[in-house]
Amino acid sequence: MKQTLANKRVAILVTDGFEQSELEQPRAALEDAGASTTLISPKKDTVRAWNEDDFGDTFNVDQTLQRANAEEFDALLLPGGVMNPDHLRMEPDAVRFVEHFFQAGKPVAAICHGPQLLIEADVCADDA
Repeated sequence: MKQTLANKRVAILVTDGFEQSELEQPRAALEDAGASTTLISPKKDTVRAWNEDDFGDTFNVDQTLQRANAEEFDALLLPGGVMNPDHLRMEPDAVRFVEHFFQAGKPVAAICHGPQLLIEADVCADDA
């Protein structure tokens, strides 16, 4: 039976330097499964991806982090890249945004370096 994500809203939290493929491919899969995605960033208009060994494409920000309400989303996607999570973990609003998903028991997908933000939010089990 094919799974569907119809009527599910997924927040994608990024800033400049996220790995382009780690945004594009998961976003396409989520949307193909019926989810709607919202690109959220502390930056206002656009963010620039990293594409393997140099800067890649520019993407429009759908909603600023300051205006985003985590309660409106069903899940969170955190693309990696080296720069992206390193900058986001220093943004208190980004850390609080991530914490909400864990406190609410909502799914979170963190790719590559994305778990750095989970560590900063102190949501990783330390008893493993």
